[in-house]
Amino acid sequence: MSVATLQSNSPAISVHGKGEVSYAVGPDGICRLKDLYQSDPVRVLFPTPPRGEIPGAVFVTTSGGLVGGDLIELTATAEENVHVQMTAQAAEKIYRSNGFDSRIEVTLQAQAGSWLEWLPQETIIFDGARLRRRTLAEVATGARMLAGEMLVLGRGAMGETVNYGLVCDDWEIRLDGRLTWADALRLDGDIAELVDHPAGLSGARAVATVVYVADDAGDYLETARRLLDTVPKDVRTGATMVNDLLLVRLMATDPYPLRNAFGDFWAEFRYAAAGLPAALPRLWQI
Repeated sequence: MSVATLQSNSPAISVHGKGEVSYAVGPDGICRLKDLYQSDPVRVLFPTPPRGEIPGAVFVTTSGGLVGGDLIELTATAEENVHVQMTAQAAEKIYRSNGFDSRIEVTLQAQAGSWLEWLPQETIIFDGARLRRRTLAEVATGARMLAGEMLVLGRGAMGETVNYGLVCDDWEIRLDGRLTWADALRLDGDIAELVDHPAGLSGARAVATVVYVADDAGDYLETARRLLDTVPKDVRTGATMVNDLLLVRLMATDPYPLRNAFGDFWAEFRYAAAGLPAALPRLWQI
């Protein structure tokens, strides 16, 4: 979807922030930042990775959250043989809307031989917020991508529930240009009813998705299920294969145990699949 299309759907864009990062392996075999573009309110930080960890970038929204009419575009690219992790400094907040939509466009690109992690922290939806988010991933044969998102409905610590608004959360993953998986979550209007309905989210106020796209994804289905067996009972989970993609879902009434379960799963899975440290970025501990 082009920026022009996004603009035509909203009478005015309050903020249009962009963050674009790509990594490449140089002639000396070392992985380094290749390209960087950033515009307010998006900033990209490059903390020194801990010993034994892969390099990475941290996306920051300096405005502290999004309001109706805001547009954020994020692009993360791992060129051939790059191993890199992209994350976010803090949870993204979507505030009550003035009638317009907040929009987030995420583009992920993993070239042959690369390992790309997309690990943002949770997105918190305030009551009356309107969010349209689209995540598009292009993965090449021989690449591996581990990507996830968490969505929290309301500020539980303040006793807030989301009664109305709009949440459209779309995924599209292509392998060598071929559509492998598409998914869309849509909560519109009376969100509280949709959340509580047994055929809806059955009371879950927090949901998370993890996808692993790789030539060997099917080899890790049982690994994923074994890791999910250790999740607390108040977090509902499932893992399955869709075409060449491993899909993991987590749902809970309380966002806190879901966040912990998501993080624990992620850390252990990256160790099992790529031999990387079974740890989350330090920012996740703040």
